[in-house]
Amino acid sequence: MKGAPRHSQPLMSAPAPPESHPAPPPSVVIHIGASSVSMLIAEMLDDGTREPVDFLEQPAPLARDIFRHGEITGETIERIVTILEGFAATARENGIQLDHSVRAVATNILVEASNHERFLNRIRIACGLSVVPIDDGEMTRLIYLKTRRRLNDMPPMQRPKALVIHVGPGNTRALLFEDGAISRYTSYRMGAHRTREAIEGSHNGGPAMLRVIRESGSANLTQLRFDYVDVKVDALVLIGYEIQQIAGFLTDGKGASSQKQLRRVARQAAEMSDLEQVQHFQIDYQTAEALVSSLETNLAIAEALDTEQIYIPSSEYEKGLLLDLLVSANLTDSLDREVLRSARILSSRYQSDPSHGEHVGRISLHLFDQLQQLHGMGPHDALLLKVSAILHEVGTYVSPRAHHKHSEYIILNSEIFGLDRRDVTIIALVSRYHRHSGPKLDHPNYAALDPADRILVSKLAAILRVADALERTHAQRVRDIIVSHDKHRLSLRLPGVSDVAVERLAMQGKGDLFAEVFGLDVIIEDPA
Repeated sequence: MKGAPRHSQPLMSAPAPPESHPAPPPSVVIHIGASSVSMLIAEMLDDGTREPVDFLEQPAPLARDIFRHGEITGETIERIVTILEGFAATARENGIQLDHSVRAVATNILVEASNHERFLNRIRIACGLSVVPIDDGEMTRLIYLKTRRRLNDMPPMQRPKALVIHVGPGNTRALLFEDGAISRYTSYRMGAHRTREAIEGSHNGGPAMLRVIRESGSANLTQLRFDYVDVKVDALVLIGYEIQQIAGFLTDGKGASSQKQLRRVARQAAEMSDLEQVQHFQIDYQTAEALVSSLETNLAIAEALDTEQIYIPSSEYEKGLLLDLLVSANLTDSLDREVLRSARILSSRYQSDPSHGEHVGRISLHLFDQLQQLHGMGPHDALLLKVSAILHEVGTYVSPRAHHKHSEYIILNSEIFGLDRRDVTIIALVSRYHRHSGPKLDHPNYAALDPADRILVSKLAAILRVADALERTHAQRVRDIIVSHDKHRLSLRLPGVSDVAVERLAMQGKGDLFAEVFGLDVIIEDPA
């Protein structure tokens, strides 16, 4: 240490005791779910895994309020505040202070409540917690993590084609795994609590209720059947809060079930009152409210896919979700690979030139890295740029003419695993602006973005246009790029390309947006 007194050391001295490192503090995650509020406290073990220390869960009728009233009632808001105050007391007993640094999330259906911002502000003021709704992209990533855990301990997941169905509170998601990797992802506006509230006015029970549930989801079931008509599913795995709560009534103890068993339990539950369900299945009232719609929806999906054998994990759904929330941020690389895989599958579906898209992607990322100080964007933005490059010409499937507009439409109406609607919209717009006009406020989808995202679209599209101009021949001529810039120009030297006339001509039509956004004219230097 500078300025500290120095002392001579003996030539031979006792070895210093091993340096001890204090154990990292416990991690805390809070989830305001569709029918309950939960908190997990976990400690880090020496092998890097997390061991639960305490798990708390209390029921709260959030989904019922949202789908029945379109907003969260004052009574439910205050109940959730009271629950969180109780959690804070428990955390203090463990030496933990709940504050803005704690990861606190809410179910993705929260944003459907008209007063969701007031609800979040009430929690922020009362409890000192910054709660963030889980977006669609995060939800699919969490389902992916939950499913990936099953790859080793659930043999059906090791079969060539395993389809995982997650019936959530408001939406149903399907992930098709082929040889352990995701090959298809789809979602449907059909969920346990959404369906429950949609049929509430029918006042039906028993078999009549089951028929109404089927009718309510018929359009989505037809679409799901169409989406997987070409797949012979080797294993159907059903996950979700309600169905995993009663897995012991549905499976043989090893996770195996069947349409017959699922049908039997669904009919049994439909004949019960909520109180009888609570007593028989040992669940809370909020779970009981959505149980029949969850069971019948899962059964309808199994029938639509003509899959008799079914598998349901017996693990605790909520505790597993909270553990995944703690680790999801550290799995960026593996999740990004699945995002890119999903984009490549979409590109192949619309017969886009894969070598061109991949090469434009490589050039784009090279420019992105070389110009980091100029644009100031981050790793997730780089991922969106790479996906945009892969997909920018999918619109040629419709027509080469105005294909940039067709690309925007196709991407906007597609699912890309691991990305939420904001991400998909940005990718669609960046792809649209790879040629012809740049972003304009009279373009509705662009105008609907907030100012920060409009700037992001312009930056990414500017880089993509430069990359696409350098790949104008679709022959991967440009293998290396030496990038430099001053206050006025971005200079590109292309070693190995003896004649740059084609690239220069293309840059005249595509370098304009880069000059507009970054204030630099794009110049391709003469070959050395």
